[in-house]
Amino acid sequence: MPLPVEEIKKLILSSIPDASIEIKDLMGDNNHYSAIIKSKMFNGLNKIDQHKLVYKSLKGKMGNELHALSITTEGKL
Repeated sequence: MPLPVEEIKKLILSSIPDASIEIKDLMGDNNHYSAIIKSKMFNGLNKIDQHKLVYKSLKGKMGNELHALSITTEGKL
């Protein structure tokens, strides 16, 4: 079962409450997304650790309900 954009945002915000999130459905199938996520929690972290925070927030849905998610992360001032 595909994961809707609003559910992805809700999962990310539950772990990264100050996140601003832009998600695009790349193929119109609710299964292939790209996301730009900005948060103060990313400040001082390398890209790998930033992405780990996002994947952890998805609570095991990556690779299951969520097939593909391309992530771009940025810190906030």
